[in-house]
Amino acid sequence: MMLHAYGMGGTIRTVVNQANAMASAGHEVEIVSVVRRRDHPQFRLHPGVSLRTLVDQRGGRLPDSIGRRAWRRVRGKIVPRGEFAADYFTERVERAAMDYMASLRDGILVTTRPALNLISARRTPKSVIRVAQEHMNLAAYPDTIRREIARYYGRFDAVTVLTRTNQLEYRRLLPGTPVTVIPNAVHKVEQEHSRQENPVVVAAGRLVPQKGFDLLIAAFAQVAAEHPDWRLRIFGTGPRRSQLTGLVEQFGLGEHVSLPGRTERLETELAEASVYALSSRFEGLPMVMIEAMTHALPVVAFDCPTGPRDVLTDGADGVLVPPRDVDALAAALNRVIADRDARVRMGAAAAVTARAYAPERVMPLWEELFGALLNGERVGDGFQPGPAS
Repeated sequence: MMLHAYGMGGTIRTVVNQANAMASAGHEVEIVSVVRRRDHPQFRLHPGVSLRTLVDQRGGRLPDSIGRRAWRRVRGKIVPRGEFAADYFTERVERAAMDYMASLRDGILVTTRPALNLISARRTPKSVIRVAQEHMNLAAYPDTIRREIARYYGRFDAVTVLTRTNQLEYRRLLPGTPVTVIPNAVHKVEQEHSRQENPVVVAAGRLVPQKGFDLLIAAFAQVAAEHPDWRLRIFGTGPRRSQLTGLVEQFGLGEHVSLPGRTERLETELAEASVYALSSRFEGLPMVMIEAMTHALPVVAFDCPTGPRDVLTDGADGVLVPPRDVDALAAALNRVIADRDARVRMGAAAAVTARAYAPERVMPLWEELFGALLNGERVGDGFQPGPAS
């Protein structure tokens, strides 16, 4: 169950990948989209995956019966302030999610963000196996969310997280609750590799503060001064586009930095680049970074919480620098740009590392988890990092 299965976000893509793989393995799979704002899903669904919508908003939001401010104060409300998607959860939307979960009688329900997890913990009957899937590190959430997680996640049959670091965080908060690691899977690992011919650094993601593209642009001002033939391309859309465009102008980088928006050919853009940059202030598990690694791109990344260090080995398949350190990011990019042999070596290692996130490695972990829960068995630790054998 997810918020908006018709959108373009990384979580949406990975959940669709997960559902498609389970359907391909012969399982009965339904994706429940709490809201719908487009006519068609942006990612291809396997014919065996059914798609249900709870609140159709293609014609706009319908008015709530008591108003949004009043709904925030009533006893029936569950989604707390501070949830990153709180604006989606109007009275109508939250009640629809509550009613759907309360109507279930059996099967396995996987919910995919704190708002939905908290509703499931409080409204889904115990006859249903309840799994909370967390896509973000615990420290990234405000206190309002962490308090509710501590209070209600103990009701789940299992909580799945993306990295070992996440697992330690959640286990400290939720002693006695089964917390297992199942990373997101990339679409595929057999991708065209970069030939390291083009002087291009690529980054991609929502244009929001979390992704730190303001820090990346500032760092690239130093890169452009040392390597004026290199270019930075930041793919994505979001509310900070105008601010980032202003930064490009402020640093005089109009010939060096572009923000092309959303692209349908990201795989091609990655294959034609030579370096991937990750400048996030925080992450869960940066999937676009891993997708870039499938194209044999070396990564230069902030060692932010969490994800980059759980995937990368500094100096082997990428370079890690202190979080939010613009000068260190610029210096690392300059070093990697100046050494093509190092880029080729790290890119080859990155492609090997990325194989651990292939669908055929990740999807059996879900089958093992579901099988254990259906049989009343203890849930294990889950994902064991390392390249595929």
